[in-house]
Amino acid sequence: MAFLVLRAYLKLIDFDLDLAGGDFQSLYKKVRAYPIERMLAPSDAVEQIRSAVDMACIWYWKEVLCLQRSAATACLLKQHGVPARLLIGAQQTPFKAHAWVEVDGRVINDKPYMREMYLVLDQC
Repeated sequence: MAFLVLRAYLKLIDFDLDLAGGDFQSLYKKVRAYPIERMLAPSDAVEQIRSAVDMACIWYWKEVLCLQRSAATACLLKQHGVPARLLIGAQQTPFKAHAWVEVDGRVINDKPYMREMYLVLDQC
């Protein structure tokens, strides 16, 4: 588990650097192009990775943005053979944007009713 937390922490740094440089497009392309490994994911892979990313966020030196956290989660899941999708949504009034991850249409790193709160703008 410690190795998985370390990998999650490194992903947070990678995506933080993209966002700090104002390069949303780079983050987006990385997540979209990240291959889903052709392996049978362990039955607890989603929970293990979600927990590892949560732990990495606790130890991160600054507040982790939802986009950064979701990008890291989606890529780690794909790396373990889980067909994860990063979703980006917005609500109009008051304007807010948010990102989360779904696996088989189920939200795995946020509240289960995210699609009811936000209009999905894109997914990768």
